[in-house]
Amino acid sequence: MTRRDLFHLAGACSIPWQAKNRIETEVVRLRLRHTWTVATSTSDYRDNIYVRFNAQGVAGLGEGAPLARYRESAREGVQALEKVRAYLETCDPWQFTKVLAEVFGRIPGNYAAKCALDIALMDWVGKKLGVPLYRYFGLDPRDAPLTTFSIGIDTPEITRQKVREAAEFPVLKIKVGLDTDEATIAAVRSVTDKPLRVDANEGWKSREEAVRKILWLEKQGVELVEQPLPAHMIEETAWVRERVNIPVIADEACLHPEDIPKLAGAFDGVNVKLAKAGGIQTAWRMIHMARALGMKVMLGCMIESSVAVTAAAHLSPLADWADLDGNLLIANDPYRGVRVERGRLILPEGPGLGLTAT
Repeated sequence: MTRRDLFHLAGACSIPWQAKNRIETEVVRLRLRHTWTVATSTSDYRDNIYVRFNAQGVAGLGEGAPLARYRESAREGVQALEKVRAYLETCDPWQFTKVLAEVFGRIPGNYAAKCALDIALMDWVGKKLGVPLYRYFGLDPRDAPLTTFSIGIDTPEITRQKVREAAEFPVLKIKVGLDTDEATIAAVRSVTDKPLRVDANEGWKSREEAVRKILWLEKQGVELVEQPLPAHMIEETAWVRERVNIPVIADEACLHPEDIPKLAGAFDGVNVKLAKAGGIQTAWRMIHMARALGMKVMLGCMIESSVAVTAAAHLSPLADWADLDGNLLIANDPYRGVRVERGRLILPEGPGLGLTAT
């Protein structure tokens, strides 16, 4: 590079961003391999938001998974992003922190839509820099923890079938929270003696029921329990935690960074999900906030394709536990990204998210 080239580059860096970006949004229906049932809902498909952020000849791709539990839908998320289209078309994507803060300020709620945009921005940044996101964040992909494979609530016969299909995974996550919990665990244990983690999804309604269930689950080889009580029952959860012997993890009670301080003492850890948080940047802050408060971290996902699951996987070296299997539960994943080998997350080495189309 000549001296003239250096002066030219310095001058270019001082020019305000003026190019017009192109923003594309789409709702994609993801079909589930099995009907997905948890304590609060049942579904055969999920409609997720996809965002493509095009600038300087590079396109970043993002995904967000809205849930009715948080009063969000894919259609409303796309409509919310339309309200900031003019801003996004003229923003400087290198100022991605500022861009996301501006969007958060302009759009109330709709965290899944914000998540899709944030992932697209970070994918763009990684591609422009020519590095995978885990390297951008200074992480070692070899530190990624094992991921669980989730088994939704079903009949004992189908539960046994699902467990057999998950034979390569060394740890399973079992959905509970109904009157059928004992039958579900019995069906699982009739097939495997692997370590289990359970997620009640707010299904148990009293602290006494939660203690009784958890003490029984401890005897079944369960390592931890997620969200035993409804999200607002924080004091009751603290009461439960004093009476059980395995970690209690917040999921529905932990949506945003401001939720975490009030959970310390009532929960042993938090389940951070990009769709709840609003993307990679906010999830990063939540992980470090939890650490500062002495809490453990699980990195989880919704029913998502390899776009959002891979985005979360790039942060997984920061987590104690991973539950990043949403892409494995769907039949029509449009992309390939993070892989799983015997439960181990294998992060892609390509720039940005490192995705390839299927």
